Amino acid sequence: MERRNSRMQLEFVEVTMEEGTSSDSTNLHQVVPPPYKSSLQKFITKIKEILFPDDPLRQFKGQPLHRKLILGAQYVFPLLQWAPTYSFKLFKSDLISGLTIASLAIPQGISYAKLANLPAIQGLYSSFVPPLVYVVLGSSMDLAVGPVSIASLVLGSMITEEVSPTAQPDLFLQLALTSTFFAGIFQAALGVLRLGFIIDFLSKAILLGFMAGSAVIVALQQLKGLLGITHFTKKMALIPVLSSVFHNVDEWSWQTIVMGICFLVLLLGARHVSIKKPQLFWVSAGAPLLSVIISTALAFAIKAQRHGISVIGKLPRGINPPSADKLLFQGDHLVLAIKTGLITGILSLTEGIAVGRTFATIRNYKVDGNKEMMAIGFMNVVGSTTSCYVTTGSFSRSAINHNAGARTAMSNVVMSVTVLVTLLFLMPLFQYTPNVILGAIIIAAVIGLIDIPSAYLIWKIDKFDFVVMLTAFFGVIFISVQLGLALAVALSVLRILLQITRPKTVMLGNIPATNIYRNIHHYKEAIRVPGFLILSIEAPINFANITYLNERIYRWVEEEEATIKENVCLQFLVLDMSAVSTIDTSGISLFKDLKNSLTMKGVAIVLVNPLSEVIDKLKKSDDGNDFIRAEYLFLTVGEAVASLSSAMKRKTPTME
Repeated sequence: MERRNSRMQLEFVEVTMEEGTSSDSTNLHQVVPPPYKSSLQKFITKIKEILFPDDPLRQFKGQPLHRKLILGAQYVFPLLQWAPTYSFKLFKSDLISGLTIASLAIPQGISYAKLANLPAIQGLYSSFVPPLVYVVLGSSMDLAVGPVSIASLVLGSMITEEVSPTAQPDLFLQLALTSTFFAGIFQAALGVLRLGFIIDFLSKAILLGFMAGSAVIVALQQLKGLLGITHFTKKMALIPVLSSVFHNVDEWSWQTIVMGICFLVLLLGARHVSIKKPQLFWVSAGAPLLSVIISTALAFAIKAQRHGISVIGKLPRGINPPSADKLLFQGDHLVLAIKTGLITGILSLTEGIAVGRTFATIRNYKVDGNKEMMAIGFMNVVGSTTSCYVTTGSFSRSAINHNAGARTAMSNVVMSVTVLVTLLFLMPLFQYTPNVILGAIIIAAVIGLIDIPSAYLIWKIDKFDFVVMLTAFFGVIFISVQLGLALAVALSVLRILLQITRPKTVMLGNIPATNIYRNIHHYKEAIRVPGFLILSIEAPINFANITYLNERIYRWVEEEEATIKENVCLQFLVLDMSAVSTIDTSGISLFKDLKNSLTMKGVAIVLVNPLSEVIDKLKKSDDGNDFIRAEYLFLTVGEAVASLSSAMKRKTPTME
């Protein structure tokens, strides 16, 4: 027993001498409260950090008045940043890219309008006015604006739940336009109030699963056109869709199937070529329009309707008619329009900003998220009054726009002018376009939304995120689009709540021959310091987690005391507060409760590196220096251990 005690005493002396030597060679640094700020100053600082993390007004500092006016105009209208220096050389690049994306936007616009259960002409209307608004207000040079598959799917499916697009087409269109108006108001409000962090609740895992599930549902919905089925379910779930397909086998048209498969193979082949050789981007860009031209000519030549192949039919000629009088702000379906607008607004905003930032990173320029929200929002508000439904930045068109060499947002103007020419002069040509081609175009477009490599990467990095992704995916394909998204968001929020209510606490040990302290379960060489229990709290302390922290810390103490057998008792509980960014009044009570319970055990609480807000609140709540004593406040764990080692009390073992 004596020999064992000697070994323990020797080990303790070695640690103490090492830390003591460090303490002698360096002065202890005092923990001081932050400079005084009034409550109003603290409130203003907090608001600035929440709403203005990028400090947009810094560019105006020190500038003369005329320069401030110019900068202000450029901030509101990003068009003024590049328009004054715009040249013919830039226009040639934008002209080529604009014509290229127009060749894709025209067939996709018609197809996505059908996906939203709207008249085909609404897709072309939505490819004409919104891009012109975005050119003035948007900050991305690569974003190609127009209808997108996800927003079209969600808008169509949500309104269809209450209103039939075939039985009540006028009401359906009115609700689609009203939903677009509310989507725009919501998006613009997020930008004006700088509340863009709300869309961050749609994590990458949620978006991957949601888009993949939506792609599957969208593709399955196109079986109606590919198989020539007349009576088809309006539900957006896997089982009803497959049931509708196989219960209507007698409606299948082999002529439609043959035409659909042939053009689908053509579109997928063109997409594969462009993926393998990006310089051949024009192959996938022009394939949809080429398919429309060939299929329309073929349908006209063989009198397709006589062979059971349905066609679009006659489309109205002319530019967008005003639609402000069609917006519904009262009635039984107002709540539906608001709900649809909010969901489609968030989804389209998330997609548009993500696409814009992706290409801004490639070209090394900055896209202002709040300005993008305002631009997309005002774009949809204006669109809702000009017969357009929800639009945003499309990834497929933006990628082609970028690869085609777009230099500025002027490519959107070129695309709009091309669509305008189509609306004025070319509409009769689409009369014989087969509906099956629109289905093939949609399937070829949404396949790109299924990103298997990214899903595998999420599996490798974070299993919980992978579960969230699967929840979104299976929720969308088996339940509904909006419920699948809601379940995934709820699961992500649950994870955040768990992280808040169950913050991570770890035990620190000393790396031998250093003053460094690290997690003993992470660094095998880290050793415990006798007489000290060193814990790191790695989260803010608030009412939601004080009960857990109290119980967890007390358990650490009991476990530590149970491991001490003979000559050194636990005397100091050292709490590393470096990761505790904030604390509330309930959190302060945690330290009072810990002090009361640990004092009875002869254990003192030591705080290391409490941050400004934490130490300020602790000082204010401890008028009598009851539990925040200067000798128990340190800037580093090393200084705390070195300073307190000399005050260690030894427990003399009692032997029978």
